[in-house]
Amino acid sequence: MSYLHYAWTNILQTLLRVLPFPCRTGLVKIGAPGRDSPVLLTCNFRLTVARVRRAIQGIDAYLLVANSRGINVWCAATGGLLTNHDVIAVLKTSGIEDLVDHRQLILPQLAATGIEGAVVHRKTGWTVVWGPVRASAIPAFLKAGSQAAASMRTIDFPWPQRLEMAVAWASPISLLALLLLLFWPQGALPVVGLVWALSALIFLSFPLYHERLRTTGGRIALALLLWLLFMAALLAATIHAGTLSWPLAIRWGAISLIVVAILTVDLMGSTPVYKGGFQEDRLLQIALDGELCTGVGLCEQVCPRNVFEVDYQQRVATVAKAEDCVQCGACIVQCPCDALHFRSATGAVVPPETVRRFKVNLLGRRLVDSARAT
Repeated sequence: MSYLHYAWTNILQTLLRVLPFPCRTGLVKIGAPGRDSPVLLTCNFRLTVARVRRAIQGIDAYLLVANSRGINVWCAATGGLLTNHDVIAVLKTSGIEDLVDHRQLILPQLAATGIEGAVVHRKTGWTVVWGPVRASAIPAFLKAGSQAAASMRTIDFPWPQRLEMAVAWASPISLLALLLLLFWPQGALPVVGLVWALSALIFLSFPLYHERLRTTGGRIALALLLWLLFMAALLAATIHAGTLSWPLAIRWGAISLIVVAILTVDLMGSTPVYKGGFQEDRLLQIALDGELCTGVGLCEQVCPRNVFEVDYQQRVATVAKAEDCVQCGACIVQCPCDALHFRSATGAVVPPETVRRFKVNLLGRRLVDSARAT
C-alpha cells in the first residue's frame, strides 16, 4: 500500500469513523511469508486492515481478515459481530492451513470479548495467542517471541486517539449543520466552526476532567461548564465589538447547547477507558471466586486495563485494580475455570455463560445471541 493511499484511507475513514467500512475478507500475504511465518488475524474494517498492514510492513507474515461486518475489532467482538464462527470460517476457507506447518494464530487482544480461544482450538486445532491492543506494537510483540508486555496489553487514550475521536464526532455533526444553509446561510459556516472547536476542546482536554465522568452529576456539570464557557466568550466578544443583542445571544445559546449536548451525551462511550454511559454493564463489578481460580492467567493476558495480578507460583489471580475495570467481559469469556463473573450492586450475578452467549447491542443491553458461534 502506497503512502498516499494509506494517508487517504486514514483521512476519509477517520472523518466517517462512525460508519462501517468493510473490505474483502480472506488471506493477505505480507512480504514473502514461508511455512514458519506468523499468522495474524484482524477484522474487515478497512481502516484497521490498512493500519495493521502498515505496522507489519517489512515482516514476512500472513494476515487473515475475518468478517466483522466492517466494524472495528473491539466493537464488533463485544457486539457479537466478530465471533468464533467468523474466525473458524476464515481459517477453513482461506487456505492458510496448507501454507504453514504450525498451528498458532495471533488474535488482537481486543477481540477477546467475543472470540473464545478454547472454542477455536477445539474446533480447528489452532492455538490462540493474544496479541497487543494496538497494531503499532505488533513488530515488538513478534520480536519478543509473541509475548505481550504489560504496556502492550493496556489500552489508554493518548492525544492522537483523542484528536481522531474529535474528528470522528465533528465531521458528521458538521454535515448536519450545513443544513442551515437552507434557511440561515450566514450562520452555517460559523456553526460548523463551533462544532469543530468544541469537539477539539472536549477531547483534547480529556485528562483535565475525566474523573468527573464517573458520576451522572459530574457529566452534567461538565456539559454545563462547557456551555457556560462558550457563552461567556461569546458575550465578551460581542460586547467588545458592540454587536450584543438578545436575539443573537438566544440563537447562539440554543445552538451551542445543542452541540454540547450531542458531543457529551455519551462521552464515556467515546473513550476506550470507560464503559458507555448508557450501557447497563457499567454498573456491574467484576468478581473472582478464589476457590475456582487456578491461576491460568488468561484474565491478565486479555484485560485491556491491567486490572489483574497473577501469582503463577501460587497459581492464583487477584483483582488488583477493580476501579479501572471497563466491564468488557474479556476475562470472563476466556477464563477456563469460570472463576470470574459480573456482580451488580444488589448482589445479582451475571454468570459466565450469559456473558459468552449474549453480546452487547447498540443500546448497551446483552441481547445479541452469539450461540451460533459456539
